[in-house]
Formats: sequence, structure tokens, C-alpha cells
Amino acid sequence: MTSIAHLGPAGSYSELAATNYAHWLKTHRNEVPNLKPYSTISKAIQAAAAGETDTAVVPIENSIGGSVRDTLDMLWELDSLKIQNNLVIPIHHALLSQATSLDLIKTVYSHPQALTQCQKWLATNVPNALQIATSSTTEALPKLSENKTFAAISPLWAAKLYNIPTLADPINDTPDNATRFWVLGQSLINHGSHTSLAFRLPDNTPGALLKPLQLFATQGINMSRIESRPTKLALGDYRFFIDIEASLDDPNTQAALQLLKNCTKSLKLFGSYKEIKAQIL
Repeated sequence: MTSIAHLGPAGSYSELAATNYAHWLKTHRNEVPNLKPYSTISKAIQAAAAGETDTAVVPIENSIGGSVRDTLDMLWELDSLKIQNNLVIPIHHALLSQATSLDLIKTVYSHPQALTQCQKWLATNVPNALQIATSSTTEALPKLSENKTFAAISPLWAAKLYNIPTLADPINDTPDNATRFWVLGQSLINHGSHTSLAFRLPDNTPGALLKPLQLFATQGINMSRIESRPTKLALGDYRFFIDIEASLDDPNTQAALQLLKNCTKSLKLFGSYKEIKAQIL
């Protein structure tokens, strides 16, 4: 049976993304996958890399909070993993608590991304509450029954799952909040609407980054995302992650990649992929 790793526990947005991917597999490949939750994003990714699961569904980017660093760093370090598919999940945050009013809230728990995505609302409505980061949006939900001054930012549907009252909804700083997830597996896909890659520069000199970026423009390839992450080897040493709107098997892409090898220190291809439409929300 196909197995899918994701960030747990039950009720997380990662579980919702994994459920959507499982639905896609059932519809398009007649597979009925088994979902396996892990306590951190890194552990979910490592499970797919080690063969404990067939794939891992992990967040890569939020429209408000930006990129998920754990996913980018792990993808660089684990050469065996490639991107299989891409899906976008709308994010709808709610404040769950046993408290009867916002004035009683002294502590708010949630994943760092969720806390970031609700900063304006928190500052306005519970300005004195202590914000505590957790490994997922649902990790702290069992704690809420212990103390009525506790609250958690979680998916609205987690309130029903854990039988916890909803104190405020929605609390997103913006209604246009969505998270992009990648499906990671061990096969390299050569065809899709987008391709992701990463590289290190040979040295930190004027124009060093401009050279590889110009290659895509020369081949008529649009970049949809670029981000730098420290290599953790030396101060000022970075990896650059890039998404392009092109398929890996396209001749223009292949031409750009051949030239890219000449102006980078190391180059990693994460494969091509298409977007899966979320249906279970």
C-alpha cells in the first residue's frame, strides 16, 4: 500500500494537504494510500528519503509567512528526494480555546508560520498574551482543557475533531492566505509546468549571481521564485533556490542547465511537477 508522510498530529494543514494528495492518487491511479503523521517536517521528509514511506507531503511556501526553511534545507541535504507534485491549500485560521472571552487569554500556541500569519490580529485582540511556538497547528490542542487561559491558532475544522470551542474566526491578517505544499519522492520527474533547482556560486564576486540568472532570460524562461539560504558552512555563503516556469525536458531548459553548470559551484535538480487541485477542504 502506498504511504504518505506528513506533519501531524491529526487536524493539521499538512494532514489536509496529504488527504488531498491521497484523494488524487485514488482518483487518477486507483491507489488507496495510508497517511503517516510525524512530529516534525524534517522527520516526515526523512521518512520518505529512508523509504519508510513512498512520499512526503510538506509545506514549502506560505503567501504571508514566506518559505518554509526546514523543507528547503532538507531537500538540499537529501539527494534522493525529488518533487513529484505541487498543491495549494487555502489557510483559514481560527482561535480555539475553553475561555469565554478574549480578555481571559494569557497564552497562545501555534506553529511559527501560523503565529506570523496572525500577528496583526493578535496584537489588536490579545496584545498581552504570550505566544509560544509549537511543531504544528494542532500540537497544543490537548493542552487547552488544562487551562482556560490557553488558546491555539488552528484550522477551523480541527475544532470539531478535538471538540474544542471556537473563540474567534477567522483571524488571518489577510483573507488571501494559502500554503503551497510539495509532494516529495525518490523519482525524478522530467515533465511539468514548473521545475525547481538550487545551486551554489563558485565565489562571491560582482556579477556572480547575475550570470546564472541571465541564462534563463536568454532562453526565454521565466523565474517564478528565487530565494537564498545560508549553507551553514561560512558566513556569506549561500544556496539559491529557483523555480522556473518550464519543463525539465524542454530543449530551452536543457540548454540553460548546460550553461548553468559552467557558472555554479554545485547544481541540484529537484525535477518538474504540475499542480494538483485541492478538492477536500
